[in-house]
Amino acid sequence: MNAKIYFTEFASPIGKLRLTGTGAALTGVFMETERHASAQSRDAVRDAAPLREARQQLDEYFGGERREFSLVLDADGTEFQRSVWRALRGIPYGATASYGDIAKRIRNPKAVRAVGLANGRNPISIIIPCHRVIGADGSLTGYGGGIERKRFLLALEKLHAAK
Repeated sequence: MNAKIYFTEFASPIGKLRLTGTGAALTGVFMETERHASAQSRDAVRDAAPLREARQQLDEYFGGERREFSLVLDADGTEFQRSVWRALRGIPYGATASYGDIAKRIRNPKAVRAVGLANGRNPISIIIPCHRVIGADGSLTGYGGGIERKRFLLALEKLHAAK
């Protein structure tokens, strides 16, 4: 039996965000015009209450008050994708890592391209910090939410990490 899916939308400094989740876990954080946003279930129920804690933690993050999230996550993906997403959570606030760094962390150093694809399919953006992944040369490479949003998130973290 599948758990009921709830969703809510709210304004953030990077535009409208849509949160999805069950009563027990957050399943998605999606931006407007996100390249790989998942289709919302027809059975999803608009209800902010089950997602209140996620919204509060995101508001604290945008306000510079939160560096780590303490939410139960349930990211739907392959085992490889989930291994990449776990590695992303190990990138410290205000820091960055390359796709090659992530491939090494998951003990698959030749999987740089696959890491990039998994990074782009991350359903829980910001909280699973795919925005912290950059090119080997330090360049801001693609981001499902757009390079400007990536630039904003990295600048926000750099500003508050220095405090």
